[in-house]
Parts: sequence; structure tokens; C-alpha cells
Amino acid sequence: MNELPISLLFGLLVFLILLSGFFSSSETGLVSLNRYRLRHLVKSGHSGAQRAADLLERPDRLIGIILLGNNFVNILASSITTILAIRLFGDHAITIAAVILTFIILVFAEVAPKTLAVMHPERIAFPATLILKPLLTVFYPIVWLVNVFVSALLKPMGVSPKEQSDTPLTSDELRTVVNEAGALIPRKHRMMLTNILDLERVTVNDIMIPRNEIAGINLDEDWSDIVKQLTTSQHTRMPVYHSDINNTIGLLHVRNVLQVVSDKDTDKEDLMRTIRDAYFVPENTPLNTQLLQFQRHKRRIGLVVDEYGDIEGLVTLEDILEEIVGEFTSEPITSIKDVHPQTDGTYLVDGSANIRELNRSMKWFFPTDGPKTINGLIFEHLESIPEPGTSIMIAGYPIEIVQIKDNMVKTARIKPKMRKKRPDSE
Repeated sequence: MNELPISLLFGLLVFLILLSGFFSSSETGLVSLNRYRLRHLVKSGHSGAQRAADLLERPDRLIGIILLGNNFVNILASSITTILAIRLFGDHAITIAAVILTFIILVFAEVAPKTLAVMHPERIAFPATLILKPLLTVFYPIVWLVNVFVSALLKPMGVSPKEQSDTPLTSDELRTVVNEAGALIPRKHRMMLTNILDLERVTVNDIMIPRNEIAGINLDEDWSDIVKQLTTSQHTRMPVYHSDINNTIGLLHVRNVLQVVSDKDTDKEDLMRTIRDAYFVPENTPLNTQLLQFQRHKRRIGLVVDEYGDIEGLVTLEDILEEIVGEFTSEPITSIKDVHPQTDGTYLVDGSANIRELNRSMKWFFPTDGPKTINGLIFEHLESIPEPGTSIMIAGYPIEIVQIKDNMVKTARIKPKMRKKRPDSE
């Protein structure tokens, strides 16, 4: 090599530095690839993605061939630099040449190529596989030998190069991915996706209609009262019971019985023949589980029961779907149940109002991991039954107790704070 022209040695040195940059950028680009996008591209038939996926199946082999090439070209570049320094300036210039070469490799063969690869991994990694795959085939014996020593070194540590560390995303990680999708997914769709992930955290008790608000048919009432209730009902399905809701005998579809009750000769016996068996739901069932149960049993309504079999409330398929897509109807605040706007900007809210429904309808942010109603939230906060006129602050909302009835908060005045977006909705 000492006989080669200096110009040729300089050209070879530049080539080796570029080759070192190629290996450095290839390594960073392949490692920086989004594995989930890579799988999507592989399924779409992308040839570059397929080659990259093949290489990443055995990262020990991939790293082996890249480092083999990178170390070889760097050592060869160092040798050529030493020869050039001696021929041009003598032996005393070797140290200076080593420093200059280190700086050049650091900038042009390491930092710059790797930065580019991090910013554009697909543009670097996919073309690089056209060279890396043939190189791995040609130098496989050397790579295999190196990996044998590496495996022997890592085995006492309980690590195997064949093991993949690609673990599935948790629900929280998936929620972060969805929220960071930005303009790629419309905001409404992002909210729906995150709401689906939240179903496992919400139970039927959080969204059910409380027992005292269930509209049902009491068969012990007069027939005329039952007919009037059926013809004026705003519900499509109603439970049927004797005296008390705990004595529910079934459910009826109001639309199917209207023709029956319109006949003057019908009575309760005719109504009984249209009743379908009631469907019961255990308390604290997660919404994602209950949604599948409704689908499996082809039901749209269920009665929530506690461990003693007593009915606590009623949950419908529509309630669960609204947790995903939001309210099906757009109502003005003045028509929202349990909320009564005042001229001073405050709201009179019934103590029985469901907190999750208030948060969704009013864009408030009361905590939902405890009590289900405003009354329960106030009691939990004060740990006693308050007197009318008592004022407290919960979650940044000033609340005044307006009326107490039957040892419960009948009405509370809530002053809304400045609205702000949830962090996960950005």
C-alpha cells in the first residue's frame, strides 16, 4: 500500500469514511423503525419493509454484520491515515492525523448519518437492506462465529439473542399512541378510540339508571293506569313487576304491546303473554364485558343486581354506546335532566344527578372513581350530613348546599370554573 499514489489513498480514505457512515446510519435507521408501521407495510407487500423485517427477526445477526463492516472500514481508514501522515509529514504527524481522523469519523461517519437516520428511518433503512442482506449471506460464517462467542458471554446473564423484546402495547401506551396521532386521526375518532379503551375501567354501576328512577309497570295497579302509562311512555322497553321492582317478572317491548292494550277486551293476562324474561347483570361488571354480553345474548337492556339479588339499577346498550360515541342527541343545557341554569351563571343540580353524565353533558371534571352522584360526592368530602347554606370546594368547583331532604342533598348550587381541555384530548 506504500507504493499507491497519494491521490488514490485519499480517494480510498474518503470512500471508507462514507462506507462507515453507511453502516452507522443503517444500524440506527433499522433500530429506529416503527415496528407497528413496519408490520403494516409488510402486510401491504412493501419489499423494503419485508427485507427490514427479515433482518430484524435476528437482531444479533444484523448487529453482527453491521459492526463487522463498520469496524473493518474504520480500522482500514486508520491504517491509510497513518500511511498518509508518514509519507507527507513524517512520523511525528501520526498523533495529529489520528486526532483529525477521529473528528472526521465522529462528524461524517457517526453523528451526521445517525441523526439523519433517526429523523428519516424508512428512507435510510429500506435501501440499506439491499446491501446488508447480501453481505449477511456472504459473511454469515464470520457473523455466526462472532454470535457463538456473544451467546456464550450472555448466557450466564440469562439473556438469549434469539429472544425478542418486542412486547405488546398496554392500554395506556395505546392511548398515548392514539392521542399523539394528531391530524392523522380526526379528533372525534381519537376520542372514540380512547373511550373504547376506557370501557374496561368503567362499570355498569357508573352509568346505570338508579333503582328509584326506573320506569316500570306495576301489575298490582289498576288496568286503566297501566294502559295510560304504556300509551304515554317515552321508553321502548320497561320492566314488569309485582308491587316492588325486586319482584320483577320480565321485560316488555312497549311498541309490541300498544296494539294489544288498544283493544278494550284485553286485560293483564294478555299483557303477561307479551313479557320476555328479564335479563340480569351482576354489579360492577366492566362495560367492555357487558357490551359483549349484550351482543351474545341479543339484549339491549339489563337489570343490575347486587350480591343478594336485589336490583340496584338498569343499564341499556345505548348507555354503553354513549360512553364511546357521546350523546346521540344534542340537547341545550336548559333541557338537561337534573341541571337548572340560573341567571347569575350558576347551576342548580339535583343531588341524585349522575357525575359521569354531568361531566359528559356539562364538560365538567368531577372525579368519577368514587361516589356516583353529587350527593354521594358531597357526603364523601364532608363525611357528614351538611346543613343548607354550607359551601365547599370540590375539584375546583364551588358548591353550595341549597336543600337537604331525607338526610340527602336534594339540591346543590354549582359554579362552573373556566373550561379547559383534558390533557388526553389534545
